[in-house]
Amino acid sequence: MRGVDHLVTLPAMRLPVAMHYTERRRRQRRQQAFCRELARMALRSLHQELTLYPKPGLVSPVDKGSHDDMDASTFMRSLFSLRRYFSDIATAGMAGASFTELKRLGIEAEQRMLRATGGINTHRGAIFCLGMLSASIACCRGQEMMLSPQAIRATLLIRWGDALTGHTNSKGGREEPASHGLRVAARHAVGGAREEGALGFPSVFEIALPQLQATLAAGRDWHCAKTDALFALMAHVSDTNVYHRGGAAGAALVQQRSRDFLAQGGTSDGAWQARAEAIHHEFVEHRLSPGGAADLLAAACLIHAACGGELAA
Repeated sequence: MRGVDHLVTLPAMRLPVAMHYTERRRRQRRQQAFCRELARMALRSLHQELTLYPKPGLVSPVDKGSHDDMDASTFMRSLFSLRRYFSDIATAGMAGASFTELKRLGIEAEQRMLRATGGINTHRGAIFCLGMLSASIACCRGQEMMLSPQAIRATLLIRWGDALTGHTNSKGGREEPASHGLRVAARHAVGGAREEGALGFPSVFEIALPQLQATLAAGRDWHCAKTDALFALMAHVSDTNVYHRGGAAGAALVQQRSRDFLAQGGTSDGAWQARAEAIHHEFVEHRLSPGGAADLLAAACLIHAACGGELAA
């Protein structure tokens, strides 16, 4: 009987171990699928920014905006090159990777982008901004937290806040040459993408995302929501791209025109498209391109989608 008991109980002892292994494999597959889906959301968010028009001074399928060296096809090649990056950085974020590892993935993505565009910087700011947010979203999901803007931002700051602050204070050296944004930020005493990251992207969570949601709640469509959010960003953000091209006077013009647009009701005004297009042509005339605001708009689209919102076609 002891032998029979042993034969009967042995499978019962092993069954929980097998079940644990199976469930762990299922969980890994779910996490991998989520990271792939999150990468698609990030790319769609960047595409949503690209296709918006009128978009003052910026590249769209309609025209090149204030740029001579890039057009919409340049941005599409860049987007194609970033497919693997967003999946990789989401996977790393879900595993709680160090900022050093996330930074390495970003540098590699930037190199692929430059190869795809022939050396043209289309998405450097977006690689940093949407990359860090993708890592944070995936980290939340890996901990089985409910995805919300508050949880995503808190996770970003708790997990990588100190490292991002250190990254902000790094002004470039032999291994990391100072970018246009860093030099402009120092010259004009304004914050750039690094400072945004160190503060948990306040322009995304406190300006762009609430404006997106407010316009949608008012019954206007996704195109209007993106437009209002972009103008809200241009009205508030000290965009190093604008300072680089137009100095303090150019930055003041961008903020004033954007505030005027919003003061007249934004997209709730029947003539908003004509007004937005006039501002676009004015920015092109002055060679102003608020690319930082465009990156932050794409980031807001990503947070909106990750938290259950729709990204309209």
